[in-house]
Amino acid sequence: MARQHRLDEFTPDGEAAPSPLAAGRPHPPPLEGVWGVDAGTVRHPLLLPGAIRALPFQLDLARIGLDEDLLVVLPTGLGKTVIAALLAAEVLRRSEGKVLMLAPTRPLVQQHADAFGRWLVPLRTARFTGTVRRPVRQGAWESADVVFATPEIIAHDLAEGRYRLDGVALLVFDEAHHAVGKYVYVPIAEHYRAERPGDGRVLGLTASPGGKDERIEEVVGALGVRRIEARTREDEGVREHVQPVDIEHRWVELSPASAQIRELLETASRDRARKLQKMGYLRKKPIASLSVKDLIALRAEIFARPGPMVRRFGPLFHQLVLLHLHHAQERLETQGLRPFLQYVERVAGKEKPSRGDVAFAKLPEVVRAREEAVACLTTTKESSHPKLDALVALVRETLAAPRDHPPRLLVFAQYRDTIQSIQELLQAEGWTVGRFVGQATRDRDDPGMNQKEQARVLEEFRAGRFPILVASSVAEEGLDVPDVDLVVFFESVASEIRAIQRRGRTGRTSLGRVVVLLTLATRDVAYQKAEVRREQAMRRIVRRLSAQGRRRAAAGEPDGA
Repeated sequence: MARQHRLDEFTPDGEAAPSPLAAGRPHPPPLEGVWGVDAGTVRHPLLLPGAIRALPFQLDLARIGLDEDLLVVLPTGLGKTVIAALLAAEVLRRSEGKVLMLAPTRPLVQQHADAFGRWLVPLRTARFTGTVRRPVRQGAWESADVVFATPEIIAHDLAEGRYRLDGVALLVFDEAHHAVGKYVYVPIAEHYRAERPGDGRVLGLTASPGGKDERIEEVVGALGVRRIEARTREDEGVREHVQPVDIEHRWVELSPASAQIRELLETASRDRARKLQKMGYLRKKPIASLSVKDLIALRAEIFARPGPMVRRFGPLFHQLVLLHLHHAQERLETQGLRPFLQYVERVAGKEKPSRGDVAFAKLPEVVRAREEAVACLTTTKESSHPKLDALVALVRETLAAPRDHPPRLLVFAQYRDTIQSIQELLQAEGWTVGRFVGQATRDRDDPGMNQKEQARVLEEFRAGRFPILVASSVAEEGLDVPDVDLVVFFESVASEIRAIQRRGRTGRTSLGRVVVLLTLATRDVAYQKAEVRREQAMRRIVRRLSAQGRRRAAAGEPDGA
């Protein structure tokens, strides 16, 4: 009877992989000071000569990571992956253990594997990506010096007992701010704490751990690190090595037609909110200040009230209608007439609509708003939103500017409907435009993109085959696209994490520029203020926690005390 192969012995094509290489790797003698510097580049036995530029702050952070579990908070583009590679090289030199580097997405995993391949001497590597149902394993766990993986695969393999983490000398969590709640980083870190070798280390990497004490503390607690080190572009020892990023806000005014439609939606929202107030809800804030978060919390509050379920039906009905009105108004104010119409039509066209869905679509104010939006788009020359005109002008002036490389402009938009409108508009102007969205397919006109398609589009954008890429939040995190001349936020985002990630796509190797398009007297303003407030809070908290870690280190407290 033929021997049954283990799952990790198969290649992506399903064929049995060749036998793993013999265990063991060379361990050259250490350099004085761990890493040397030659002609401005890092020297180390496991690093390729001249591969990594010697930046003092990166070397300092890597040295700390040798002695303590560490969370590094560093703006995007300042070399978080370089720090992981420096640390990995020394860990592999001094130990028989392996390095496990986790990243949330397959493109990021591939990006890290490519970077390590450029920087480190040839090593045995493995890549575990895909989904739990369709895992792709390139290489074998047992023989690999470095494993690059998406966390879902590792968590599933650990649960199935396919391997242990007691041979992992360094565990790297990229985009470590995900280590909250039920995200798979949390159980993997817990597993590592139970099995790690005595000299094992944890390195977390993020540009934005969060804007609240409790979130940052949750990340730190989940990873099990006690030392946080943060650097900003303005810090001494950093600013001379990075490119500045210019941030500009361009303001537009809502069109008269859109303002009139907004009044209709606000009237309907006030009416629905007052009904909920009469039932004893929504009494803590003015109706005009209610947010999506408030309305989602309202649903939980309704279910938490004592009494029979039948008493909850009325409040839940009004809560859903109010939530639809809120979403419709947000799309109108920040995205435009067309995305507003698409949202309403999508709700009205559901195969199995709820009572709340039907009631929302049939509200007299919503019916009239739809009619006015259609009339405006078909009988006038007005754009769906004045931001679109501002975007065209911005693209035109950017492409006209002289430069020594192919132009690259990256436009972020929150909603797929808006991405579609932007792409059509810019293509109508005669520009070649790429599209980068997630895997979910909305309809025939808005298909999703699998990971191969995403990788292809990014590679073509990097190569300069088209100048403009319009992207959803999928492109916000970690993707390396050098020399982006301009990053455009089509709308403000209230999340400090997302704003920092978006800005990080520019200012890597040349002067960066970010333009945020905002509409006066709309939710854009509130979201922008919230993002600034949260980012400032994040910096204060991280500085405080960093100082605490340094004091503990100076006092000689052992790691893990």
